[in-house]
Amino acid sequence: MNRSLTAFVALGLALGGLVACGDDKAADSGKIAGEITVLTQRTDIVNTVFQDYKKKFEAKYPGTTVKFEAITDYEGEVRVRMNTKNYGDVLLIPNSVNADQLKSFFEPLGTVDELQNKYRFVRTKNNFDGKSYGLAITGNAQGYVLNKKIWAQAGITEPPKTSEEFLAALKAIKEKTQAIPLYTNYKDGWPLGQWEGARGAISGDADAATKLGDDDAPWAAGKEHYILDSLLYDAVKGGYTEPDPTTTNWEQSKGLLGTGKIATMMLGSWAIVQMQQAATSKDDIGYWPFPHQANGKFYSVIGPDYMNAINVNSKNKATARAWVDWFADESNYAIDQGGVAPLKSAAMPSTLADLTAAKTEMIELNPAPAGKEGLADKIGNSAEVALYDGKYRQVIVDAARGAKNESKDQIFADLNKKWSQARAKLK
Repeated sequence: MNRSLTAFVALGLALGGLVACGDDKAADSGKIAGEITVLTQRTDIVNTVFQDYKKKFEAKYPGTTVKFEAITDYEGEVRVRMNTKNYGDVLLIPNSVNADQLKSFFEPLGTVDELQNKYRFVRTKNNFDGKSYGLAITGNAQGYVLNKKIWAQAGITEPPKTSEEFLAALKAIKEKTQAIPLYTNYKDGWPLGQWEGARGAISGDADAATKLGDDDAPWAAGKEHYILDSLLYDAVKGGYTEPDPTTTNWEQSKGLLGTGKIATMMLGSWAIVQMQQAATSKDDIGYWPFPHQANGKFYSVIGPDYMNAINVNSKNKATARAWVDWFADESNYAIDQGGVAPLKSAAMPSTLADLTAAKTEMIELNPAPAGKEGLADKIGNSAEVALYDGKYRQVIVDAARGAKNESKDQIFADLNKKWSQARAKLK
């Protein structure tokens, strides 16, 4: 399962006790030759798709050999291995690596100024002091995946522009079809964190993440988190979600949406291909922008998935760099997986055709100024309101379905209080 990594980015995991082993740097011949080991989280395609990548790369660079290590618990295992020098030649930068730790574990690929002309996302993630340490394997847009056939049966063929229109559409789906209008995947938790993808899309503001870190009351009326979490609350309150959220099942839900038993899920665009694979017809699966417009238009935030990087201790950095460049430039991994290509010159994938048709403007969130990197996520973690893990939104669902005796206003007031108190400690 190639779950969107936005679910992990904001967990704020620290590499506690991690000892950098990059001081004794190994010798490198500087030639593109010899063997490299590439770590990957794609256990599902390492013996199929990745073998084709291996053949193509080795054909382009005769004398090279690529070995893969596919890791199920990628974050956990690689974190442990990074206490040694043995963490492959090329690897995906774990989300638990803080920006100021990058230089201890990874080889710089160039300056952000140099690379941003060619590649997306180098400004967004895994850079420090003007240097970039990773190239994205793919990127994700944010919105929601839907079974267009079911929506059409309910009479809706264009993306709703407001929360009110979206709720009216869910009501029509409930009344005119047999499908669950909106599936929260409450039990697994992380899918509720996917709602955080609306940050920046609601306002159309590329500085949304930085402004969130400067805000003492994100759940005040009219603000992004008020709008997106109100939509979740109101959808559950209206009876438009699964009858018993405590029994949801992520793997089963893909087939249920694909076959029209579920109409909608709020997920990153990474989910499109998985839903298409589970669908009766891939044409039934669509992807629409979050139901809110700013300045008369839809916005979708695009951001990086994992990023390929070079182990600072690698004995074959030239070949490792060749692989990182080839994967970004020539593998076509991003497009094949329905993602946004790291190459700026590449067209948007066909999976995002519905966003294009809705004239959605794609934006990347601007990096925070020095000293404020990841501040909003740090505040959320300190306040026990982790923005991407879904736990606080489970509370919202519980209140909306009557399992918790709190109103929406009470929940939002409590969130604002926790947030402002945590922010005061971190300022």
